[in-house]
Amino acid sequence: MESQNRPPRAIIMRPLKRFASYIWRGLVAASYPLQGIYYFLRHPAYYPLFLSRLLPLSIISFLVYTILFAFAFLPQYAFLAIFHGWSAWINAVVLVLGEGLVIIQGLFEGFFVDECRVDVFDATLLDQGLESLVAPHRLLFPDAPNSVKKLGKPTSSAVYQPWSLIQIVELIAFLPLNLIPKVGTPAFIIITGARLGTFAHYRWFELRGLTKKEQKQEIRSRRWEYTCFGTIAMILQLIPILSFFFLLTSAAGAALWAAKLEQQARGQPTPAPTTASASASAVPLRDSQEYDPDEPPPPYVDNPV
Repeated sequence: MESQNRPPRAIIMRPLKRFASYIWRGLVAASYPLQGIYYFLRHPAYYPLFLSRLLPLSIISFLVYTILFAFAFLPQYAFLAIFHGWSAWINAVVLVLGEGLVIIQGLFEGFFVDECRVDVFDATLLDQGLESLVAPHRLLFPDAPNSVKKLGKPTSSAVYQPWSLIQIVELIAFLPLNLIPKVGTPAFIIITGARLGTFAHYRWFELRGLTKKEQKQEIRSRRWEYTCFGTIAMILQLIPILSFFFLLTSAAGAALWAAKLEQQARGQPTPAPTTASASASAVPLRDSQEYDPDEPPPPYVDNPV
């Protein structure tokens, strides 16, 4: 009788399998910002994007963080030490890094970095054999020696992450979480990372022509994955001086993730990088002389090289 009353093993294992799947999906999503670092470093063609635009901004971020640590760290550390004891320095460091991130994002990131991230994202998609996804939205030069040089001017709005006042307000509003012992700093990183993660595939959604409602549905279906992705991306952004570099590598990681999802949706198991000859047959070569010089310029004017 006892054996008959026992629940089937499949029913017992189902919650465990669901939990394991949940954890696995989070770990995979969290790995993409790290994959982006490896991918970026292995593609020297991407280096000019960093050196031409982001290296000067990295110097500016160094000055911002130097001033903050020189004048704001010790007072905040002394205050936090009253409540946190020996761990106060960790919370104080994250608090100052968060303050620096607010300043840098508000002044520079949305206006100077976004174009570079669009170039990294689009070039990565080209490398993954998704030229047909990018071609309708920007001029491409298929005879160019690498994916970055293939990129011409976009013919439609080209935004990697829309400038979000809400995100900056949230950064400021949640900074006091670092005052809470032990759990405050992880909570700050996860909460702000969750917001950051929702923008990871904004460019991909735009390339696919999704409506706002469809974008929200996609984000809702992968909210846990975007939270994990954004948490790791936020940790990288809090690293002084290198934060701008990690903005680009995270864009590469987001593109690798988008490429995998796109290939799965198309029923293709793995992305196949395009060759120059294949690219030429897929998209006709476009020369700047073919266009009317009196036409208004496209909305995006950054030269990727």
